[in-house]
Amino acid sequence: MIAAAGGAGLAIGWALWPRSRALNWTAGEGETLVNAYLKIGGDGRVVVAVPQAEMGQGIWSALAQIIADELGADWRTVGVEPAPLGPDYANPGLAIDAAAHRSEPLRSLILGAGRRVASLLDFQITGGSNSVRAWEMPLREAGAVARELLVKAAARRWEVDWQDVDTAGGFVVYQANRLPFHDIVADIDAADAPDTPTLRTTRRLAGKPVMRLDIPSKVDGSARFGIDVRLPGLAYAAIDQGPIGATLAGIAPATLPKGVKLVQEAGFVACVADNWYAAHKALQSLNIRWTPGKDAPGPWQLAAVKGALASDGAPFAPTGEIGAVVRDDGDVDDALSKGAVLTAGYSLPFLAHACLEPMTATARVLDGRAEIWAPTQSASLAARAVARALDIGSDDVVVHPTLLGGGFGRKVEGDACAQAALIARAAGRPVQLIWSREEDMAHDMFRPAVAARLHGKAGPNGITGWNAAIAVPDVGAAFAGRNVGSLMGGPSEGAGAIEGAVDLPYAIPNIRVAHCLADCAAPLGFWRSVGHSFTGFIVESFVDELAALAATDPGQFRLAMLKDKPRHAAVLAAVLEMGGPLGRDGPADAGPEGATVVGRGVALVESFGSIVAQVAEVEVAPKARPRVTRVWAAIDCGRVINPDTVAAQIEGGIVFGLSAALFGRISFKDGRVEQDNFHAYPLVTMADCPEIEVRIIASDADPGGVGEPGTPPIAPAVANALFAATGKRWRNLPLFA
Repeated sequence: MIAAAGGAGLAIGWALWPRSRALNWTAGEGETLVNAYLKIGGDGRVVVAVPQAEMGQGIWSALAQIIADELGADWRTVGVEPAPLGPDYANPGLAIDAAAHRSEPLRSLILGAGRRVASLLDFQITGGSNSVRAWEMPLREAGAVARELLVKAAARRWEVDWQDVDTAGGFVVYQANRLPFHDIVADIDAADAPDTPTLRTTRRLAGKPVMRLDIPSKVDGSARFGIDVRLPGLAYAAIDQGPIGATLAGIAPATLPKGVKLVQEAGFVACVADNWYAAHKALQSLNIRWTPGKDAPGPWQLAAVKGALASDGAPFAPTGEIGAVVRDDGDVDDALSKGAVLTAGYSLPFLAHACLEPMTATARVLDGRAEIWAPTQSASLAARAVARALDIGSDDVVVHPTLLGGGFGRKVEGDACAQAALIARAAGRPVQLIWSREEDMAHDMFRPAVAARLHGKAGPNGITGWNAAIAVPDVGAAFAGRNVGSLMGGPSEGAGAIEGAVDLPYAIPNIRVAHCLADCAAPLGFWRSVGHSFTGFIVESFVDELAALAATDPGQFRLAMLKDKPRHAAVLAAVLEMGGPLGRDGPADAGPEGATVVGRGVALVESFGSIVAQVAEVEVAPKARPRVTRVWAAIDCGRVINPDTVAAQIEGGIVFGLSAALFGRISFKDGRVEQDNFHAYPLVTMADCPEIEVRIIASDADPGGVGEPGTPPIAPAVANALFAATGKRWRNLPLFA
């Protein structure tokens, strides 16, 4: 039934409390704190402190399900609260991807270092699809310790051996004896906490599609997102930040409506009123002058990215002098020196996050202290941004996280929180700042544009030579520069910038990969699936082209190179079985004016610890834009907590990635974004959404991510399907500008 837990350094929260520090999570009336992650109410409620942001991915429920399962709770009595800032809630998975595929003891050293750094910095952040991966073991252990505390307390009351006592359905049980948790929790003794917790070998909730905790309130409208916060005396603010990189030159004299306050700070102008519409209209009435910044983003920006691939005008640098070579196996020069060599160039545009809930934050500033209510992916970065803006200590900032109406990496930034705090201080009252849709699009932290040039050679048994050069700015350095400072250094070339293009799953004997650092004046940030969002398209499109060069079925071509990757092969085989034969259905002579044809294409991408393969079906009708009609997806994400959540996240990732693949593009002119709302930056609508089928491959491997891995394969799968249908290669995104 139970077994000793393994893994050094996983004891977070429960082992450190109360032995060495006090908790900063508080208990309400009638509640008893059991440890850093769990409290039990006098009414029987089991409340879990969740350190990760809930932005639709179901993490409130997943993490609560993990600890409730180990505790033996009744799921109907489980609730959640956002965890406060503190070392107990620092994300222990910051180094989880860096440790992937490493052998012991290096893997444990990397993971341990990441956990220690996160704890020392109180670094609470949601991103990288690492929530379940990072928190599964700490929360299982916290639940196991809580169970042991309850069991020992009950055993003392019953005068029996505690090892004969267990928990189930919210009760402590011994033979015919049953005690509800809330009847015994007051008797627990912290000294009973074990040094090594004992985990269940059989779990009742793991892998079960239990009802998500956030769904009922979202259905009945009671869920509180960032824009739903209400405080006594609350005012509302609208903001104008000007072109990217511009500085405020001045504001022409104007008479503002009664009750509207003007706030000017470095980098923005805001109007404050009793409602947002009044603030927005007042702001629009102002004649605000901006001085353009040096090298303001414009059409040159995309040219600069493509220019980073240049090397003395040569289309192919055989010795790899393009950029920084981050992988060089075999003899690529010899493999590509003779015979038919395929050359292909790919490009992807800048992208916005386009969250349906725009950037927003509510602030109250009193007596040198600030409170922030915000839909943030990182309470830590929000607190630090506010502290810098107000020139106060981080300990003087309290952040109350809310539900997020979309995050996708954008809401890890603390810019709106800092602005709200500055405006609230100037207004002398609580203020809710809401960016207009135009501001949200214009001042995103963009997914960078990318250009790539690849050369390859293939035979019927697979790829024999591969040379790839990918030009992209350094997103990590851009993010660190805003949020960490110069400690992380400036932009540089390296494998991290082109994740997914370096360690391919396919057996390729001769392979070279280079990263070319591109200059960028536009603000850059992490976008759902980060580097995999573009390397997945580049790699899987070129693999498909090489399959065509070898006159081989693209699915079988991939399978032949996965003989040493059984998990990848199983996922690919599953989706090929689901999606039917690849290629084209329809008359051989069908063309633009002929009959409707259907094409199916495939793509396989491993990212964030999970393996996802997708088959996309595209319908091409005469005189009509091609339409994606069906998508089949298979995923191996290791141990599954809630299969319904996994399927929902893959579906959401597909729709998100499909919007970008079909329509997504951000362009600049004189520092301004040209796509200022959804009419110019469309998303896939319900009417255009394809039918999606998801299959989860059973696996005992460690959990992988599910929030991001569904996005990378969809663009190449659709592009490959379009080739199958039309005979034309689609190498540039968006597919339908």
